[in-house]
Amino acid sequence: MEFAPTIQNILDQTSLKWIFVGGKGGVGKTTCSCSIAAQLSKVRESVLLISTDPAHNLSDAFDQKFGRDPTLVKGFPNLYAMEIDPDTAVEMGIAATKSLGASNGMMAQLASMLGTAIPGIDEASSFAQMMSLVQKMPYSVVVFDTAPTGHTLRLLHMPEVLSTGITKLLGLKSGLFGQLGAMLGLSEEADILGGLEQLKGTIETISAQFKDPDTTTFVCVCIAEFLSLYETERLVQELTKMSLDTHNIIVNQLVNPSDCELCSARSAIQGKYLGQMVDLYEDFHLIRLPLLPREVRGPENIKQFSEMLVTPVPFARPAAAAAAAPK
Repeated sequence: MEFAPTIQNILDQTSLKWIFVGGKGGVGKTTCSCSIAAQLSKVRESVLLISTDPAHNLSDAFDQKFGRDPTLVKGFPNLYAMEIDPDTAVEMGIAATKSLGASNGMMAQLASMLGTAIPGIDEASSFAQMMSLVQKMPYSVVVFDTAPTGHTLRLLHMPEVLSTGITKLLGLKSGLFGQLGAMLGLSEEADILGGLEQLKGTIETISAQFKDPDTTTFVCVCIAEFLSLYETERLVQELTKMSLDTHNIIVNQLVNPSDCELCSARSAIQGKYLGQMVDLYEDFHLIRLPLLPREVRGPENIKQFSEMLVTPVPFARPAAAAAAAPK
């Protein structure tokens, strides 16, 4: 079976709710995530693009300022973008849930205060709060422009970290909950237990959605070089261990051979690694994108660039890549 070198499979899968885009730093993840979101806006009622990278680039890509709140992207009728740091999501959760009752706000505060008790639970609870808030927003699909691979893998491991941490907390003696209750202004131990159970329920729901291929997929972005290929393989292996679906890889910044000696040399090197990718990922949609002589910046340029995700670009590939291509 031959897999089309496009993201058409993602556009056709209307059940998808969460689409993560990630890979090694400097390979063009933000441009690709913006382009995927642009294509999705053609077939979905509404699309939300979120940057979870502390070094946000969405504002630069669209040449428009974005912040914590979803903002309509200029030039699109139904594409929204926001830039948030998962580490600040607990504070966002507290502010957003005050009107919904004390237990919701308390849930965020409790997770924040317990951060020093169990390593990693503060960051994990921040992620849970962020996902809980996003889940309640009225968008048909959400695209995540993630940080480089290491940070992203840690982000995706957070449901497991949080679930483990809460299970440990629920097994502690009641005296600790009484002390926490006094600190949070809660008179009943049941309030704390209820808050923990509520937080655990939220993260279990998110975790189940992440592992459902009908709901979630991960798009890997790389370039045809050794280090990027190595990191992509590590990412694919880790995603597989976590039961997260991934079947699309974007190979960015490819150079066509030409009379330019440097271009031909680069093309030959890329051809070698592209051939290895064809062998390694024969059951993936391998999308090839060219290196352009200009920046892809602004809504119109992103729209033009995004067309290459659905209409394959012809490449005069070197012999190393051509020999490895499927017959």
